[in-house]
Amino acid sequence: MKGKKIVEFKMKDKPSEEEMLKVMLGTTGNLRAPTIQRGKTLLVGFNADKFDEILG
Repeated sequence: MKGKKIVEFKMKDKPSEEEMLKVMLGTTGNLRAPTIQRGKTLLVGFNADKFDEILG
């Protein structure tokens, strides 16, 4: 997530590691902050609406 832009990967569609890292890593090469894992869901970056939806 980056601002209002949300990218969702469905693992059953087998996205490439390169494709996922391209959107998950910031300019420094670290994961975007915040990074939260809840069950099988990984949230990377911040989007208030998506946080409310997933985290309640």
